[in-house]
Amino acid sequence: MSIRVRFMILIGVLSLLAILGISVASYKFSINNAMNEARDKGKLVFNFLESARLHFKKVQRPRILELAGPGQRVPVELKSGFALTRGVWAEFEKKVPDYAFRQATPSPLNPANKADDDDMKIIDIFRNDPEITSTEGMISRKGDPYYYFAHPIHVGESCLRCHGDPANAPEWQKKQYGTDQGYNWKAGEVASAYVVYVPLKKALEQAKKSAVDLVLIGVVCILAFMLVIWFFFSRYIITPVTMLEKRATEISLGKNLGEPIRTPSRDEIGSLARSVDRLRISVEKLLQRLRG
Repeated sequence: MSIRVRFMILIGVLSLLAILGISVASYKFSINNAMNEARDKGKLVFNFLESARLHFKKVQRPRILELAGPGQRVPVELKSGFALTRGVWAEFEKKVPDYAFRQATPSPLNPANKADDDDMKIIDIFRNDPEITSTEGMISRKGDPYYYFAHPIHVGESCLRCHGDPANAPEWQKKQYGTDQGYNWKAGEVASAYVVYVPLKKALEQAKKSAVDLVLIGVVCILAFMLVIWFFFSRYIITPVTMLEKRATEISLGKNLGEPIRTPSRDEIGSLARSVDRLRISVEKLLQRLRG
């Protein structure tokens, strides 16, 4: 195998390894960016919904109950923070259908809030460690990757008026929701969780596509780079060295001794050419003395 071929193989392998390394780093960087962006979006959505619920709880619900008057029945849609956030999300979801917001509850009054298997994994985190105030991470949901951000909902004394003993629950509530679920909650326990699911599928696919595109672009650049090197190597190294190898062979055989070796090169190749030319002159003079 010639020096030129070995050199090109070495350059190609090193360049390919560099491109692969850069692609892997780029992919990981893109994944981290996608995760950070999903985290920020999830927290933003959650904080918006939580702020809306707290404003309703502190300002709007007391005013609604005050206007209704003592003993008057107020529809749950007008006094429930759960109903408020569920309604806000129903409108928000129309604009961002890939997102998901769950008021996940193992035993809810409203079946729409029934916790699924993914929700239960998150709720169990809060139940296993009551000190945790929030949790986040990646989860596979219906076969697609999501980033979730969740906050626990602890049962307060006021919650027991509707979610305690079903016998003490309002009659309208029992008529509307029945008495099979949503009751017998215990004060202080984690009854449910607010969970925001942010889709990651498109971001991860884009990260993979970017990495593949980078590899393809890198390969094209490597091929172009190797063509340039091949041309340079052939013209400025292989051709002069081949010429010097031929002239050295001729000198060793005593041929063409009167033909000088000329090269404009001032690098190592030029220095070698001048050395061979001096050898030619020395051999030519030696042969002339021997003949004389």
